[in-house]
Amino acid sequence: MNFPLCSNAGSNRRRRRRLTPTAYLARSSVDKLPENMNFCHETELKVRDYECDLQAVVNNGVYQNYLEHARHEFLLARGIDFVAFTRAGINLVVIRAELDYRDSLTSGDRFVVRSRVERNTRLRFDFVQHIYRLPDERLMLEARITGTALNERGRPFVAEGLERLFDES
Repeated sequence: MNFPLCSNAGSNRRRRRRLTPTAYLARSSVDKLPENMNFCHETELKVRDYECDLQAVVNNGVYQNYLEHARHEFLLARGIDFVAFTRAGINLVVIRAELDYRDSLTSGDRFVVRSRVERNTRLRFDFVQHIYRLPDERLMLEARITGTALNERGRPFVAEGLERLFDES
């Protein structure tokens, strides 16, 4: 695996070192969150064999499926039916996804997706989601997923009923 180059402080341009995998992962693009972050929703899942790649770990794209499923469960727990919104011409869409992979899940691992939602702007909201392996609670992934509501013309708008997202979050 190749990792980006990082220049050493005070050195000339020719002397560069490669970041180790651990150092690379520590340089998160997702805002650092306090350890006591209050998540208001949990979805527990288990890794299925077919979600793993040839390296015997969960394929990176599968994590987005886990996060999406947890967001839909979060919405349902808040009384927001994703399917009903879509049928009414309100499309809740992801417009940005930031994922920082900390460690790999493997076949048979049990894990929990912990989620909370934050208002980003008047039209945007962020789901902050972490995946923890069970039972050791090891952090596997940090994510910030930005979403918005689109009307029937595909324009962002403030959808009636979405205020329930921010109750108790």
